[in-house]
Amino acid sequence: MSKIRILPEQLANQIAAGEVVERPASVVKELLENCLDAGANRIEVEIEGGGTRLIRVIDNGCGMDEDDLLLCLERHGTSKLATEEDLGAIATLGFRGEAIPSIGSVSQLTITSRPTDVALGTRVVLQYGKLVQAHEIGSSYGTTCEIRNLFGNTPARRKFLRTVRTELGHIEEVVKNYGLCSPATTFILRIDGRDTLSLDRSQSIAERLGMVMHYDGHFIEIGNEAREADGRKISGFLIPPEKVTLGPARLRVFVNGRVIRDRMIIHAVTEGMRSFLMKGKNPSGLIHLTIPPAEVDVNVHPAKHEVRFRSSREIHELINQTVARAMRDQQAAMKMTIFSMHRSNDQTAIPLDLNLVDEQPDYGFVSLLSPPAAPAEDIPPPPTAAPLGRLPTPVPAAKTPRPQSLLTTAEPLPNHVAPRGNPISPREGASEEGRPSAHNLQVIGQYDNLYIFCRNNDGLLIIDQHAAHERLLYEKFRRQYHAATIARQTLMFPVTIELSLFQTQLVEKNGDEIDRMGFSIRDFGGNTFIISAIPALAGTTNPCDLFLDILQQFGSESSSDRRSCLDTVLATMACKAAVKAGTLLNSPEIDKLLNEMAKADLFSHCPHGRPVVKQFTRDEIKKWFYRT
Repeated sequence: MSKIRILPEQLANQIAAGEVVERPASVVKELLENCLDAGANRIEVEIEGGGTRLIRVIDNGCGMDEDDLLLCLERHGTSKLATEEDLGAIATLGFRGEAIPSIGSVSQLTITSRPTDVALGTRVVLQYGKLVQAHEIGSSYGTTCEIRNLFGNTPARRKFLRTVRTELGHIEEVVKNYGLCSPATTFILRIDGRDTLSLDRSQSIAERLGMVMHYDGHFIEIGNEAREADGRKISGFLIPPEKVTLGPARLRVFVNGRVIRDRMIIHAVTEGMRSFLMKGKNPSGLIHLTIPPAEVDVNVHPAKHEVRFRSSREIHELINQTVARAMRDQQAAMKMTIFSMHRSNDQTAIPLDLNLVDEQPDYGFVSLLSPPAAPAEDIPPPPTAAPLGRLPTPVPAAKTPRPQSLLTTAEPLPNHVAPRGNPISPREGASEEGRPSAHNLQVIGQYDNLYIFCRNNDGLLIIDQHAAHERLLYEKFRRQYHAATIARQTLMFPVTIELSLFQTQLVEKNGDEIDRMGFSIRDFGGNTFIISAIPALAGTTNPCDLFLDILQQFGSESSSDRRSCLDTVLATMACKAAVKAGTLLNSPEIDKLLNEMAKADLFSHCPHGRPVVKQFTRDEIKKWFYRT
């Protein structure tokens, strides 16, 4: 007797259902795809009992006549594929023809459908895979699918379902996803008779995304124009990096209107936001990739959750560049908002005098609007620069040394700083010594030797001086590194450093990059090396500490991507060389920092993702004090 046998149709359908129908949300997904393929612009989803008692999906699509309705109950019965060539360029969401018979094999399924050009509709009823009724019925045009007692004939499958709340959460996520990738369709989700989600087709994608993600701020819009040569188009909206919460990526990915899971696309978006996201944060929002159907294989997963691209590397680079371009555009818009000041006729300078009494306790706030008028003999001389290679002489007014790349302590205070009791008005486009200014900020003062308080046309602005300078130095390091033009400063007294065997191997392996970064290192025998020069932008940074930090980044196990590793090294150099927290800045130094920020292409976040600036609008401040 033969050992090989053909499985009964009912058993084959249940096996297929095990691949397609994982949980109630899987049923909703398959039915929504059929609705959208039918051209529906209104879809209602009704759920009872977490989806096991009832799933009802109503659409106003093209509908089916009696013949088509009976054929859709057969395995691999589909209207979306006709030839073998169609399988290589699938342009519809559903195509396998397995969903309806698989769902019907594990539930009590009722389908009522009517095309627009037919007077009566047709209703069919399946009891766990067996057709029990098929008759004409009066109905509105479109299709209604009712699934009752899901997994009623397979109690083992129902046993593995989660709680009702968890299953409802999965269903809601499915409806939200398809609501976002199909903005021309109205979606209504009704749970136990109560409307829990309503997405109207009059809403924009950004409005829908804000509602779905419970986010009421602005988005960074990304997009490119599809080229005729390849037809690849990217669109989407991302939450600004400073407003992204810690945790896993909340990025919804769509390809040709299909909801998918794809690590490559998420990685490409993350790379495009490199140096804007803090460690532990991941991009949030949505990205929609539209490409010719022949360039993507959607037939690699039974539930169609995953796809395979023919040119995945090109797709990755395209998404990366598009997101990076959107971040640059966002920076340009921020720069116009923050650093440009266009005063209307009704906005006048408000005199500020932070010294309300003769003697005030020291709260760490230094006012630049009303500095104390000290006698000339009481002004301490500017600090003398220490010879390179030596630790600098401590300066009483500053807790840490000042990098030479930013600070110009010997310069006199600019003429826009007024003596005590004579507050200044907003700047009129000129900086110290009459040079044109790149910004129009009114500097109020420095708080806690770390934060710079300014006023612009929109309200109050707070700048983290270390993060701001770190970003500027990082961009300079990157430009100079890629152009092989990082300037060096020779140490007056070369520094000897003893390395471990592993560190010595890192020096030998990464010698070219280390030299290109502005270091002059030579072997002194064994594991001993001599540092004779460091990058000029590093200022008075301790050469040994800087070099050891760089070696640590080169030796990191997580830095498998060479480009990522080099960026991390350059960010470390910038962090070490930037003006430190606790450094008291004078007015010319602050002015120079603001000017460089106003001229920079990227400035809003340090290379490690920490925000540089925070704007408090007039309306926000008024709300704090109940003046609205």
